[in-house]
Amino acid sequence: MALKSTIYKAAVQIADMDRQVYGEHALTLALHPSETEERLMVRLLAFALQLPANDAQGELVFARGLSDIDEPDLWRRDLTGELKHWIEVGQPDERRLQRACSRADRVAIYCYSAAAPIWWNGIRNKVTRFTNLDVWQLDAAQSQALAALADRSLQLQFTIQDGHVWVHAGGGSVELLPQRLYGDPA
Repeated sequence: MALKSTIYKAAVQIADMDRQVYGEHALTLALHPSETEERLMVRLLAFALQLPANDAQGELVFARGLSDIDEPDLWRRDLTGELKHWIEVGQPDERRLQRACSRADRVAIYCYSAAAPIWWNGIRNKVTRFTNLDVWQLDAAQSQALAALADRSLQLQFTIQDGHVWVHAGGGSVELLPQRLYGDPA
């Protein structure tokens, strides 16, 4: 008998002063049986950090990620179906990155955990040819603190200013500082 995904509901408020993006979103997320709450929360963080100011070029949505090897964790398609933005959480291999960069206008990776620096050192020289790639790293202690906020029914506030991210949930909060490892800061 196959294990079923666990459903999480999240009411998310975003105030991104760096990009002038503000909004409230009611999200339903499926926690894959092989996925941790840490990864789930990093997916939510990636949503908050990559949310476009408007949906003129398509809406940012959660894709099947772990359930389908041909889909990322999040993506944005325009109204014609063209893939505009591919977002991965974790440590994808070079072949997956190459496929993503050839299919989408923009690709963003959010790596986390103590193994992220080892992964990056092994793949860094292989991805320099991808001009549409951004790689971000979240410190392992920060991603674990973010995971501690996880609950099946989430009320989250993301406040983003000067590259710092403050996440408030219920009675707890955490400050995050994602570090850009690769990509054009413009």
